[in-house]
Amino acid sequence: MTEAKTGTGPLAGVRVVELAGIGPGPFAAMLLADLGADVVRVDRPGGGGLAIDPAYDVTNRNKRSVLVDLKSGEGPARVLDLAERADVLIEGFRPGVAERLGVGPAECLARNPKLVYGRMTGWGQEGPLAHTAGHDIAYIAVTGALGMIGAPDGPPAVPANLVGDYAGGSLYLGIGVLAALQHARTPGGAGQVVDAAIVDGTAHLTAMIHGMVAAGGWQDRRGANLLDGGCPFYGTYETSDGGYMAVGALEQRFYDTFVRLLGIADGAPARKDLARWGELREAVAARFKTRTRAEWMQVFEGTDACVAPVLSLGEAPHHPHLAARATFSDFGGITQPAPAPRFSATPTAIASGPARPGADTESVARDWDVPGLSAKGA
Repeated sequence: MTEAKTGTGPLAGVRVVELAGIGPGPFAAMLLADLGADVVRVDRPGGGGLAIDPAYDVTNRNKRSVLVDLKSGEGPARVLDLAERADVLIEGFRPGVAERLGVGPAECLARNPKLVYGRMTGWGQEGPLAHTAGHDIAYIAVTGALGMIGAPDGPPAVPANLVGDYAGGSLYLGIGVLAALQHARTPGGAGQVVDAAIVDGTAHLTAMIHGMVAAGGWQDRRGANLLDGGCPFYGTYETSDGGYMAVGALEQRFYDTFVRLLGIADGAPARKDLARWGELREAVAARFKTRTRAEWMQVFEGTDACVAPVLSLGEAPHHPHLAARATFSDFGGITQPAPAPRFSATPTAIASGPARPGADTESVARDWDVPGLSAKGA
C-alpha cells in the first residue's frame, strides 16, 4: 500500500481523481502523478484494465487506488465525494456514460465549481462518430497521420499506439487540464470541461506538415518527402548483421560529415539533385551493408553526422547516453522510462510502483477525508 503523496514534483499538492480505463487516460494520469500530483485511481471491482498483471502496469505507478462500484447505490456518491476534494478529474468513457452513472460534469461541478473535468475519448464528445467504438489506428487513419508513415510502395506502417493514444491523446489531455487548472486558480476563474479527443490532438500534430503542403514543400503521399523516408539522408539503413542505423543528416554541414565518415564523399551524387536521390539512396544502402551495426556505431560515435543506431526496447536503457542521464529506471524489478521532463527546483521521481486495485482505500479515505470509502467508515 502506498502512503500519502509527499513528493517534490511541480504538481505536489494537486489532487487528481482518475476513473479507471485503459490506454490514454491512465497514461495522462501517470504523467500528472510523475509530476507530483496525488492521483487516486478509482478502480472497479473485478478489474477491467489491461490484460496483464496489475503489478506490471507501469502506467499506474505513483498513484493510489480505491475500489468503487459505480453501478451500486453508493458508488456515484463516493466518486462525488472525491471530486469535491479534487482539483482534476479524468474519465475516458464513451460520451454520455459518465452522465448516466451520475458522475458527469454537471454533478461534479455542482459539488466543486473549481474542478477541471478532463474527458479522454478517441472521437470527442460530439460528431457523427462520437458514440462509436474505435482504437488508435482508426483515429490516426482519418486525420491523415497514418497515411504519411511507411514506404511509398507498401501499406502504411503502424506506429504502435504512440501517435494517437499517447501523443494525440494523453499529452493533449495533460496540457489541457493543466491550462484549465491555471485558469481555475486565477481570480474569477472557474472549473470547466476539457474535451480531449485523439482525432483533434493527432490532427494538431500535423500542423507543420499542412503548412508545408500549402507552401508546395510537401507532397501529399508517403515516402516522397524530406521527413517521411523519401529523402536518402533521412531514413533507416540495414547493416551487414541485420541491424539498422538511422540517418538524419539534413543540414549541409552534417551531411558533409555523414558522407565523409560513411566513405562515399567522393562518389555520391549531389544531394540537391532530386532526380538522383534514388542513386544516392542505393549508394548509402550499399555502404551500410558492408559493416555491422556495432562497427558503424563506432564510426559515428560522438560526431555531428546525425546518425544513431536503431535499438530495441531492451537495448535502449543500455545506450551510454541514456544510461548517463538515467533516462530509464529500474524500480520494483521493472525497467521503465523515468519521469520526464526534468525540473531544477521541483525534481520528480518514481516513488511507488503500479497501484494495486483497492490497495489504498484506507489511506485515501483518511488523507482526503472521505470516510465513506473505508470499510471502517461505512
